[in-house]
Amino acid sequence: MRLIQNMGTIAEYPQAEHAGSGAACGRPRLVKIAVVGASGVGKTALVVRFLTKRFIGDYERNAGNLYSRQIEIDGEMFAIQVQDTPGVQMHRHSLDCNEQLNKCLRWADAVVIVFSITDNKSYELLGHFHQHIRQVHPGNRVPVVIVANKADLLHIKEVEPQRGLQLASMLGCNFYEVSVSENYKEVFGAFQSLCKEVSKQQPADTLEKRRSSLISRPKSPNMQDLKRRFKQALSAKVRTVTSV
Repeated sequence: MRLIQNMGTIAEYPQAEHAGSGAACGRPRLVKIAVVGASGVGKTALVVRFLTKRFIGDYERNAGNLYSRQIEIDGEMFAIQVQDTPGVQMHRHSLDCNEQLNKCLRWADAVVIVFSITDNKSYELLGHFHQHIRQVHPGNRVPVVIVANKADLLHIKEVEPQRGLQLASMLGCNFYEVSVSENYKEVFGAFQSLCKEVSKQQPADTLEKRRSSLISRPKSPNMQDLKRRFKQALSAKVRTVTSV
């Protein structure tokens, strides 16, 4: 996994060598995914779980980092870029989306909308998020997956997961109920389904015309932030065991 940069410097630069599918030109198919949702629903934890298979329970304030990873799905290689985004709240009767978030959504080939079963307000934002995504991509059916996180916290749930499934069905989205802290399989399944949908919508012969582009990288990709967080999490566990 590589940390590319933060959300504040999103820009597109044509790089034709990255366009095309692995089967067609021997290079990974580029898929750009934005992860959105209310504050505190576990977006960053979801992204890190997918990219590293690890779970970190405590995070600093979301800076909107962009990460990349290559994976193989059904024999095809994908170069996946995942854009984590800060939490969004309602402002009057609409989402409080700044231009930077809109730029991120326009950049994305697919979107993951996350809510928490322990936060009914995060669930109520789903329809608004979906509508906003369609406004940003008029006439373009960008694949969307709805993820219900914190499925392990049934004792404090405010939203029945079935409600998320029903809404996703009504909106024409795939739905995944996950516990980022306990299970990797469902998390991977959500991102895998998006890659497959993008692959269907962008066959190899149209990708060359589309010229999908990578976001420019700094000269020295910085992985120290995630490494530091892993060390902090491990140190906390050691201190807990020692105190007992």
